[in-house]
This record gives sequence, structure tokens and C-alpha cells, in this order.
Amino acid sequence: MAHAPTDADYIMITPDQPLKPAPAILTTPAAMRRWRVAHPGTLGLVPTMGFLHEGHLDLVRQAREENRHLVVSIFVNPTQFGPSEDFEKYPRDEVRDLNLLREAEVDAVYLPSAVDMYPAGYQTYVNVEHVTRPLEGAARPGHFQGVATVVLKLFNAANPDRAYFGKKDAQQLRVIQRMTRDLDLGIDIVPCEIVREADGLAMSSRNVYLSPEQRGAAPVLKRALDEARALWAGGERDAEQLRRRVRAMIAAEPLAEIDYISLADDESLEEIAGTAPERALLSLVVKFGRTRLLDNVELR
Repeated sequence: MAHAPTDADYIMITPDQPLKPAPAILTTPAAMRRWRVAHPGTLGLVPTMGFLHEGHLDLVRQAREENRHLVVSIFVNPTQFGPSEDFEKYPRDEVRDLNLLREAEVDAVYLPSAVDMYPAGYQTYVNVEHVTRPLEGAARPGHFQGVATVVLKLFNAANPDRAYFGKKDAQQLRVIQRMTRDLDLGIDIVPCEIVREADGLAMSSRNVYLSPEQRGAAPVLKRALDEARALWAGGERDAEQLRRRVRAMIAAEPLAEIDYISLADDESLEEIAGTAPERALLSLVVKFGRTRLLDNVELR
């Protein structure tokens, strides 16, 4: 069963805790652009799909420290979900999210609707080529077209100086970096470290889908990645041996169903055969029930 929110999941406001100023709520691209014109100076943007957790808030805190203004977008983007994926069931809690962002002293929340982002007759999409083809691109056709399109639209509306993305979605990060470079957007894409639970599981909005048994099994992903990191540190460079060791550790967990395990070039994401270079990305997707969990480690 999915985890039901409890009081511990909410910021509780008591009489001796004065409310912080509420962020401006901007619901259309035009409103976002007007707000940006009225607020000159450096702006950090944290794009999210809502249902915020500590990983999102870590991005928010970093952006708060590095910019004069801070905008967080909340938009569950329909164009990056396939027909059999969980768009309708994707977890949402707007009131909770806004409460958390108020506590984090966010200046504005960009909260557009699907109709505002993709009005009737919409027909323009962004395609980033080679880096979108393997891994999630192969498993989820059209996913990165949706990601690149919505991120460009967020950038156009907010006009940020910096945008903050977590390293957990490693391929997404590289797709956005490539798009930003290729289209000369002049935005600094800031990669932020993966935030983990105490037992090592990478924080994700989809973790709420895990049953208690699946949640107890899921930290095997981090243990397998740690094994790969230790082998790498010890001098192991045989790509197939590294993949094999990770696969064996995860396969030993009965609740885990491996989707893919990849050891790829750190930038192009082309799969490595033979001896690995000095920079590589080991990434994986493993299903627990119907929930796909992503994780990775950068090998240097």
C-alpha cells in the first residue's frame, strides 16, 4: 500500500512561529513573464512536478543561497508520460507543496495548467537527438521530447539565470544540459547531489507507491551502486564485470525486477564495451511491483 501522509509530513505552524510571506502564485506564462520583468536581478528556477520531498527542498535551498530571486515551478507534464504510465495517478498535494515552499522563502511559484502550457492546436516540440536514445529513451519513447519541450517553455517564461536539477535523473540532466548548450540559452544548469533516505534509497515522489515490503527491499539499489564504486576505486575497469556484479547483487533480492543496468560514457551515454574510460556513469532502473526506481553513481 502507498504511504498515507501523516502529521510528520507537514510543516506545522504554531502560534510562536509567525507565518513567512506567501510566495506569489503565477498560473500562466504571461503572469510569469510579467513577474520576472518586475523582479530584475539573478533568478534561480527549480522545476518540479510537485509532491515535494527533501530532495526538492535541497535544490530550493541551494537556489535560495545563490540568487536574488527564487521561483519553483510545479507542473505535472502530460507530454512526458506514455499511454500506459501513471500520469493520472502521479501523486499531487498542492496545499502541502505551497506550505513547504512558503517555509523555504520562495519568492514565486509558477503553477500553470495543462491548458495554459499546451493550448488547443499546440504542435511544437523539442527533440534532442543522440543522448535521448538509450536508457530511458529506449524504455519510454517520446519521454524526453516531453521533458525538453516543457523545460524550454519553463525557461522561456521564467527567464532564469540558473536552473537546478538533481543528479538522480542522470539522463534527464544531460538532455537538458545538451539542449541548453545547443540552443544558446545562456542559462547555467546546476547539477545537485542525490538526496537519500537514511538507508540509502534515493528520494523520489514515486517512493510512496512502494508497499512496506518493497520499501524495505529497495535500498539494495544503493548497496549495489556502492559495490560498483568500491570496485572502481580498487582499479576495476572491465565494464561487463562491473555490470555483472551490480546485477548479481540486485537479482538476489526477490522483490526486485531489473529493467536495465548500464555502464555508459559519462556525457554521450553510449554503452561501454571492454575497458571503461576514466569517467563513466553507472545507472539502473529496477521495478518493485509496478514502481520503477532510478538510481546511479558517477564513476571518476
